[in-house]
Amino acid sequence: MSTLRPLFPLLLAAGILLAGNGLQGTLIAVRGAAEGFSPGFIGFTGSAYFAGFLLGCLFIPRILRSVGHIRAFASLAALAAAGSLLLILSVEPITWSVVRFAMGFCFSGLFTTVESWINWGVSNKDRGRVLSLYRLIDLAAVTGAQYLIPLFGVSGFAIFAVMAIMITLSLVPVSLADRSNPKPPAAFRLDIASVWRLSPLACMGCISIGLTNSAFRLVGPIYAQEIGLAISDVATFMSAGIVGGAVLQYPFGLLSDRYDRRTILLIATTGAMISGIAISAFAGTSSLLNFAGIFAFGAFALPLFSLSAAHANDHAVKGEFVQIAAGLMFFFSTGAMMGPLIASFLMEQFGPRFLFSYTSAVHAALIIITVYRMRARAGVPAEERKGFAPLLRTSPAIFRMARRAERDGGDEEKP
Repeated sequence: MSTLRPLFPLLLAAGILLAGNGLQGTLIAVRGAAEGFSPGFIGFTGSAYFAGFLLGCLFIPRILRSVGHIRAFASLAALAAAGSLLLILSVEPITWSVVRFAMGFCFSGLFTTVESWINWGVSNKDRGRVLSLYRLIDLAAVTGAQYLIPLFGVSGFAIFAVMAIMITLSLVPVSLADRSNPKPPAAFRLDIASVWRLSPLACMGCISIGLTNSAFRLVGPIYAQEIGLAISDVATFMSAGIVGGAVLQYPFGLLSDRYDRRTILLIATTGAMISGIAISAFAGTSSLLNFAGIFAFGAFALPLFSLSAAHANDHAVKGEFVQIAAGLMFFFSTGAMMGPLIASFLMEQFGPRFLFSYTSAVHAALIIITVYRMRARAGVPAEERKGFAPLLRTSPAIFRMARRAERDGGDEEKP
């Protein structure tokens, strides 16, 4: 435990940021609906966020190499806190779209900074523990933040002030952390075509989880309200999906290390499709059925990203893991930019049920693609698989931490 003590300030900062980011995604949806914004516009703000997020993944490493971790973190946190306040000072569609784009860039940069710093500071023997702890912090922070909305209410200034305070407070542990000067992330070339050739299925899996997860996280609160759930129940609905996403991560991971990973990917995708169909059928019925349905949806759908990444890594050779991380994050972000737009348009035209009809259609397409790829290419033998790691979709730096947690050596491209 003493070896992890220097990392506690960084983990605390990460927890605050994860909570603030999780709070903002839900708040934008429910406050936008209260202001009379259409589902289509709220979906557009979600797409703007992920456009900024993708840009951050590409350019933040250059900023870290130019000014260092502390200056980059302080600048991005200041911008994110200011953006949170601007959302309430100017409740207007164009402003919200621009701010959400900037927030996507800022949060992508903040997570990249913290995660590359943690990765630099943790020893190889502690990486597995740190990654597990980080997952627990993510789960607790994001689910807990949902209940700040019913606590403070969606109207007025208070909830936006709380969000700005949370982001600002993340500066404190970073500023008071040890005086280490972490090495900036190594330069890399984003080669989308090479990542696609390495594993088309992994790329399609990341696009699919981008299409569906972004729709759930950013349009799901509108769905919950439109089927008649109270604000407190909206928080429970979102939390149930997030908690569900953690339940089957490790069981699926263990099974995918023993059997053909694509078979486990197929099982998880089928479960996600069936869960989406069930939620569509439950819409407007009892709250308990909706909570159970979204818990099952999260349990099957959210591990798809980690399974896809593990499948891509199975085909990689030494030196390719950073490129794969960046490529898969690109494909995820591309899907995430489109997901809220498509889902909100369908909800606006055909009603709230079509949110999960849409996710089921995406998962059905992934089932077809998976079956086709299983016929087109032999599976990777168990002894050649690189090992599963549960991943957050916060920045490419989390891939490096997970890869290096599996072994003492590994990629030499250290952050």
